[in-house]
Amino acid sequence: SEIILQQTRVAQGYDYFLRFIHRFPNVTALAEAPEEEVMKCWQGLGYYSRARNLHAAAKSMNGVFPVTYEGGRALKGVGDYTAAAICSSAYGMPYAVVDGNVYRVL
Repeated sequence: SEIILQQTRVAQGYDYFLRFIHRFPNVTALAEAPEEEVMKCWQGLGYYSRARNLHAAAKSMNGVFPVTYEGGRALKGVGDYTAAAICSSAYGMPYAVVDGNVYRVL
């Protein structure tokens, strides 16, 4: 969901997320899918480099998502915000999820 929501409002990305996880329920399913299928599932969402990066990242994981900030950050297309958001929400790690809006306030 964090990759889908990069530069996308939740209301717009929600249905894409549901369709995406239905078709690719785990990292292995995504890694084994042809790129054309990944792109078709992403069609209409825009910023297609996100789909290509997500697919490349899935291929590099050998079926196991990294459980550290550094491991997530090393994946193609995953920046500081996305790595922190995944660590915080998926693994309960104490990472602050700071985006451009938060930086402006600080």
